Amino acid sequence: MTTSADDSESAPRPRRGRRPSGEDTRATVVAAARSEFASRGYETATMRSIARAAGVDARLVHHYFDSKEDLFVAAMELPIHPNDLIEKVLDGPRDRIGERLVRFFLGVWDSPEGRPVILALVRSAVSHDDAAQMLQQFVTGAILGRIASAVDTPDPQMRAALVASQMTGLVFVRHVLKIEPVASASLDELVPLLAPTVQRYLTAP
Repeated sequence: MTTSADDSESAPRPRRGRRPSGEDTRATVVAAARSEFASRGYETATMRSIARAAGVDARLVHHYFDSKEDLFVAAMELPIHPNDLIEKVLDGPRDRIGERLVRFFLGVWDSPEGRPVILALVRSAVSHDDAAQMLQQFVTGAILGRIASAVDTPDPQMRAALVASQMTGLVFVRHVLKIEPVASASLDELVPLLAPTVQRYLTAP
């Protein structure tokens, strides 16, 4: 009977009953999430599939992370949570939403904490199809798609994709290719040039 119990304990299945704790377990969940997001994409990966990959009960994943977005932020080591970004972009006059979005994105990208993370994600997306799909789904779905839907104009998916093309193109030119004078331009120089285009994508008829 002792052997059977040991075999059961070593089986690679979600563990029920007493909840494991500690940073090691959380790190296991985060590592599994990183792998699941990379292989399945952001939309297809689920809290349950991540729990299976980590070998833990799905309730344990929810113990550490309230949502898939929270887990993605931790797995990708993002410098800001989408909810915070969206709240700041939508908080204010509708006719200046493009300005707030550009200023906030650039502020995150140019920060010492944000730049290495964004660069790693963009470079990975350029060289790996799975990474590109994951980043595309997260940016257009979890961030820009929600902003476009909140603006309540027709074709939010198209609008979100157009904004994504503008913003990802900017980060590539500014931080990867380092094309001047965009690479060395200040935030205050770039925002007035880009904001009207983003505003038009989001709110124009």
